[in-house]
Amino acid sequence: MTERQPAEDKREKDRPWLMRTYAGHSTAEASNELYRRNLAKGQTGLSVAFDLPTQTGYDSDHILARGEVGRVGVPVAHLGDMRRLFQDIPLDQMNTSMTINATAMWLLALYQVVAEEQGADITRLQGTTQNDIVKEYLSRGTHVFPPGPSLRLTTDMIAYTVSHIPKWNPINICSYHLQEAGATPVQEIAYAMSTAIAVLDAVRDSGQVPPEKFGDVVARISFFVNAGVRFIEEMCKMRAFGRIWDQVTRERYGIENAKQRRFRYGVQVNSLGLTEAQPENNVQRIVLEMLAVTLSKDARARAVQLPAWNEALGLPRPWDQQWSLRIQQVLAHESDLLEYEDIFEGSHVIEGKVTRLVEESLAEIDRIQQMGGAMAAVESGYLKSQLVSSHAERRARIESGQEKIIGVNIFETTEPNPLTADVDTAIQTVDPAVEARVIAGLQHWRDTRYQPPFNHPRPCKALEKLKEAAKGTGNLMEATLECARAGVTTGEWSGALREVFGEFRAPTGVSSAPVAVPAEEGSAMADVRRKVDLTAKDMGVGKLRFLVGKPGLDGHSNGAEQIAVRARDAGFEVVYQGIRLTPEEIVEAALAEDVHAVGLSILSGSHAQLVPDVVERLRVAGATDIPVIAGGIIPKGDAEQLRAAGVAAVFTPKDFDITGIIGSIVDEIRKANKLDPLEVPA
Repeated sequence: MTERQPAEDKREKDRPWLMRTYAGHSTAEASNELYRRNLAKGQTGLSVAFDLPTQTGYDSDHILARGEVGRVGVPVAHLGDMRRLFQDIPLDQMNTSMTINATAMWLLALYQVVAEEQGADITRLQGTTQNDIVKEYLSRGTHVFPPGPSLRLTTDMIAYTVSHIPKWNPINICSYHLQEAGATPVQEIAYAMSTAIAVLDAVRDSGQVPPEKFGDVVARISFFVNAGVRFIEEMCKMRAFGRIWDQVTRERYGIENAKQRRFRYGVQVNSLGLTEAQPENNVQRIVLEMLAVTLSKDARARAVQLPAWNEALGLPRPWDQQWSLRIQQVLAHESDLLEYEDIFEGSHVIEGKVTRLVEESLAEIDRIQQMGGAMAAVESGYLKSQLVSSHAERRARIESGQEKIIGVNIFETTEPNPLTADVDTAIQTVDPAVEARVIAGLQHWRDTRYQPPFNHPRPCKALEKLKEAAKGTGNLMEATLECARAGVTTGEWSGALREVFGEFRAPTGVSSAPVAVPAEEGSAMADVRRKVDLTAKDMGVGKLRFLVGKPGLDGHSNGAEQIAVRARDAGFEVVYQGIRLTPEEIVEAALAEDVHAVGLSILSGSHAQLVPDVVERLRVAGATDIPVIAGGIIPKGDAEQLRAAGVAAVFTPKDFDITGIIGSIVDEIRKANKLDPLEVPA
């Protein structure tokens, strides 16, 4: 006799979350092909990665774009590129997420115009523009304009979409990169919520949205978070996020409709924790991190995108991205996860952790509000210095072994890895010739945009209108749409606004960061400090001087900041000017500051062009006694080429011992200055 199934097993399964893959590279045509292949494999939403020139408002032929075109995303310089990117993809049937911030208004305008050309009803468009500039100042580095004008662009977009594209999420408050920059769960919640408060206050105070429609604004605010491997803590973090959001929107903004107060978030699980050493372990890390944002029904993500197992090695291939998609599909369609109510309801352990996170986060939010809010806390450097400090503490825990990472600082022995037996084929490489082709296409666009079949009006008139609008107080979206229809390029649009708004160099947080690794007697740090002092004495200088540089457009400065802080603590005088420098500017600073070594940090893949350029410029200047050290996501073959070009040492994510790296830099300084090696262990 067959037992009767329990009633709860017969309930209808919940609908799965949106499944995305963060993708885009090389050219609009190549990315379009990738999108269509991914959709055919069962992906249910698009997540567009733009290259760094597009994100920072430069055309592909700008000096700062060299080596960056098509590297970490797709270059979109004008309406023609956007047409090709979404060719044969019906935008009124898509849910498209665009990771774009400083230039978000511009990319949304291009997207809307392409949708109109497809015949779509723009009120049906669904998707998200990230559009969170605060975390760019703090962690990701693709900001362009100062905080005030940036907040205005965000405010104008929100007001426009609520009226014209009501299903669009005009902002995705993004705490993802805060965690990568070192944020604790409390900091991640507090800084993201403080950003949301700053944005909502600005929209309310702008007068562009009538009070009775403000609930619609709140309902379209979404969040994009990071889920680390401590999946119970991460799940509690998401429950705390939802609880605080409900409280803030009800008490601060008077939103009575519970549906409008719902905390809506998407997630990419943590790429920071993926390791170059034993990269196969990244698969189980990704699965655990996904569980943090899917197990709890009451705090489940609405959209999930997973990194690939080999992202610490380089650019994932389509097969690697498919593997990550299949991880989601197995959980959603093979497991019974979606058949049950919230399985953590009533747990006193979970409730206790959530309550603590809520209390501590609200206290930090209050602290930021007393400073004048998120924008004031950015400009004062408070938020950045807190993140640099938290990150330094985390690095110190890893180096001491207090925080264990399998394959990195524990269980390091391993069998040969068949996945990386030929490491050059284990990742996708971008053809260096792509940049030249993209630049040629951009020039052709500029030369022919006024001619058939497009017959765009001359862009100068649209750009003048944009500048006039920027000088006033009106909404900038209509002027931006006019620029899109006139064939204006990304660099022209942002260049016009740069003229009016100026640019902004964000605080680095390095000088104010406290000591993370003290030089206690007998410690590795004490030994390195001794090496630094002895070498300075041997060279007849008061202090060794070390320049840390970020060439190109890669704004991921976490690693550079940690090297700078540790070098400072080891006794170096550190020169660190932040992100977005040309090789020429770096060499000029190295010579002007009379430094003894140059460290270059690049995670975007442009190292092959930019690092040898710095080496050659130093050689031409006669400064061959200044060793150049490179760090970042640098494949083995590229590292060999850099050494052949004269780079003294190359460090990658597997080199987690920062104190040891500083000791090696001292060794390279001694070698370059023909000093005998020191018999001091590092």
